[in-house]
This record gives sequence, structure tokens and C-alpha cells, in this order.
Amino acid sequence: MNQKMKAMVIYDPGGPEKFVLEERAIPNVKAGWTLVKIKGFGINHSEIVTRKGLSPTVQFPRILGIECVGQVVETTRRDLQEGQKIVSIMGEMGRAFDGSYAEYALLPNEQIYPVDSQLPWSELATVPETYYTAFGSFKNLQIKEGDSILVRAATSGVGLAFLKLVKAQFPQNRVVGTVRSLAKKDLLQYLGF
Repeated sequence: MNQKMKAMVIYDPGGPEKFVLEERAIPNVKAGWTLVKIKGFGINHSEIVTRKGLSPTVQFPRILGIECVGQVVETTRRDLQEGQKIVSIMGEMGRAFDGSYAEYALLPNEQIYPVDSQLPWSELATVPETYYTAFGSFKNLQIKEGDSILVRAATSGVGLAFLKLVKAQFPQNRVVGTVRSLAKKDLLQYLGF
């Protein structure tokens, strides 16, 4: 594929002003990988740390981005179809190989998760890393019917995702949320804490 894409590339660590919007060749598919048309992505704290140069294993230049939602363009995986809606997260995306801050990304097949969602791309893009983190905590805690749960940083994306997971599985459980600012008290109650 000799076509071009736009990508946010960082050549040296620093602040957001270090990003350079440039045209690059759309990657060619290779064995074990899938080319994805990026439709949206979240920006995570770990990417800010990497951008600042505090991730010693990351080599620059790099296209950051550890999660994305998009559509399959071309793949070597037999169970995926062109145009299929997917999410992809982590596994060294945006660190050991270029990530999602681009119009296209070449991603390992094992990091491609088909989804069936009617959410707009902008909303679906808020789900992968946020819910992955919340779900990991949910499973590790082994919550049971009747448990009371405390969620710190409750108005954060992960805090809200965790609340939704608990309430979906255990609607009668008591969930208490904390925040650093008293100004968020009304928001906590509105959100269901």
C-alpha cells in the first residue's frame, strides 16, 4: 500500500508542542498483523509519561497511542473481515511499535478485539482502556452480593466505569465514592454514588 496517512509523531521527549503532524506511508500488512483505520482513541496518563521521556524502553521517533477503536482494512487473521469494527489496547502499542495517534495503525492480531456496538466512534473510543482497567479491578476484588465498595477518584473515567460494572452485576450493593474536591459532591450523587 503506497498511500499516505496523517500521523502525530514525536521525535524528542517533551511537552505537547513536541508533536509533529506529518504525512507517512500507510503501513503494509505483514504476517500476524492487521491494518486498522483509526476512528478514535483515548489519551492516557502513560502516554503523557512516555511523551515526557520517562519510559526508558521507548525509542523515538514514535507515534504514541496505547488504545484505539476502528475498522479492519486488511488482515492476516481469518476470523476478521474488512470493515469490521474493533477495539485494540496496550501490548506495547505506541511504545515498542507505532500506536494510534494516526489515521491508520498496524497492530498485532492478538490485540484486535471485534466489537458489536452502536455507539458513535467518539463514545466507543472512551471504552477500551478505561473499562479494561475497571474490569480488572472488578474481577480481582471478587465482589459478592451485599458487599459495600469504596471507589476512590470516583468521578474519574475508571471510577465511573467501575461503578457501572458493579451496578450491572450487583444492583443492590452499596457503592461509596470519594473525590478530592468538595465541589464534586453533587456530581457524585448525580452519578449514583
